[in-house]
Amino acid sequence: MNEFLTAAIEEAARGRAEGGIPIGAVLVHRGAIIGRGHNRRVQQGSAVLHGEMDALERAGRQPASVYRESTMYTTLSPCAMCTGAILLYGIPHVVVGENRTFLGEEDLLRARGVRVEVVQDERCIRMMEAFIAEHPELWNEDIGK
Repeated sequence: MNEFLTAAIEEAARGRAEGGIPIGAVLVHRGAIIGRGHNRRVQQGSAVLHGEMDALERAGRQPASVYRESTMYTTLSPCAMCTGAILLYGIPHVVVGENRTFLGEEDLLRARGVRVEVVQDERCIRMMEAFIAEHPELWNEDIGK
C-alpha cells in the first residue's frame, strides 16, 4: 500500500475523530510530505477547508517550482474548488483514493494535463460510505447540495 495514501487516510480518520468529514490529503514533494491536512469545515466553521485545501495551507507558501514537482494524494476525488487550487498551483499529479462515493472534477484535471490516478482503495470507500450513511445532511452541505 502506498505510504502517502495511507498518510492521507490517517488524516481523514483524524478529521472524523474530531467530528468532521473524513477526507484527508497530503502534498508530497520529492518523496517527502510537505503538507498534510483534512477537511476542517465543521471543526473550524470554515467554508473552504477541504482536505486538499488544508494540505496546501499547511505546506505553507512555496515557490512555484515546488508545486510543479509535487503530487497531491487525496482520499476522495477533488471537488471543483480543490481542483481549481491544484490547477492554480500547477500540481502535475493527483492520486485519488476513490471516486465511487463522489466523482469530482477529474476530467477537468486531465483536460488541463494533470495525471490523475484513481486507486479505488477499499479503506477510503468504506470510510466515506459509512460517513455518508450516518450523516447525509452534513455530506450534502459539504458538497454544496
